[in-house]
Amino acid sequence: MRRWKIALGAAVAVGAVSVASVHLLNPGYLGSGTAGAAPAPAAFVMPVPVVNVVKKTLPIYLDYAARVEPIRSITLQARVPGYLQEQTAADGSDVKQGDLLYRIAPDDYQAALDQAKAQVQRDTATLEYAKSNLGRGTDLAKAGYLDKDSFDQRTSNLRTAQAALAVDQAAVRTAELNLGYAEIKAPFPGRIGRNQASVGTLVSVAGTVLNTLVQLDPIYVTFNPSESDLVQIEQAKANGPIAVDVLLPGETQPSQKGELTFIDNTIDHSTGTITARATIGNAKFTLLPGQYVRVRLHVKEQPNTLMVPQVALGSSQLGKYLYVIGKGNTVDQKLVSLGPTDGDLISVTSGISETDQVITGNLQKIGPGMPVSPLPQPKPAS
Repeated sequence: MRRWKIALGAAVAVGAVSVASVHLLNPGYLGSGTAGAAPAPAAFVMPVPVVNVVKKTLPIYLDYAARVEPIRSITLQARVPGYLQEQTAADGSDVKQGDLLYRIAPDDYQAALDQAKAQVQRDTATLEYAKSNLGRGTDLAKAGYLDKDSFDQRTSNLRTAQAALAVDQAAVRTAELNLGYAEIKAPFPGRIGRNQASVGTLVSVAGTVLNTLVQLDPIYVTFNPSESDLVQIEQAKANGPIAVDVLLPGETQPSQKGELTFIDNTIDHSTGTITARATIGNAKFTLLPGQYVRVRLHVKEQPNTLMVPQVALGSSQLGKYLYVIGKGNTVDQKLVSLGPTDGDLISVTSGISETDQVITGNLQKIGPGMPVSPLPQPKPAS
């Protein structure tokens, strides 16, 4: 027992000396209220980019998959038989109305025209003689030197000559048409396809196909709005023409514009859709028949719409949300309902106010209630 008390006393004495030594070396070591206490480090505040809510009039569009169709597409065929002499427009050429595309050997038709014209000349001479003969007969009949039967015969000869001339003049017109048909010309501007009859082919009127010609400017774009969308489209039509934008695959901005020009008169009961068509200017021939595109119908303007950058949106089990600057520069989370997009912006139909500052960056590093340092950014383009 005596030994234990001696050891305990020695330990207490050593501890007292140690504390005193430390105190002498660092007087601020003991107690937080001493003059030499070290300050606590400041907490880190996350800097975040913020933008103001954009208020604007938003164009409302209806978006559809669509297919390009030609306004006119025809098969080129001959109207007279003969040997194909020449193809004057190369395959795939863009041609104007009246351009020569093919020529059938015209020799036979030129000969027929020459013959018909010669016959007209003969009949003209015969008619002149009949007129002169009838004139003399009239004078003789008045003088009593020509009987009635002879006078009637001369009258009949004149009428026969007139009829023969009329028939031969018609034959001339027919021969001229046939000669003209030997040249196959473009009935409208467009683009021809691949040749289907080589030079030297005996072309028949029965249906020898030479080529195809399609009109490219303007051109149709056909799509199928749903039965529910038809109500909005009809309301928009009542306010004037409906503008239509065409977007090629991979495009985010329309390359062609046109106008809604046709809505069918029957809804397809199996699909609940109706056929509609827009007429699109296609001066550069960017659109081709059979091509798949997307169309946007501008049906109305929605004023005073609140827009935010799409990059600011977050998603949780509760739905879409935005982080905004709350009281004391802390993060406030707001659940939102969304509407149509416009470029990089998206409309918010409920959940935020026009005065909110929306956080657009460092979204993975912040959470509700966290203090942040707002860094104002330029107003989003509208």
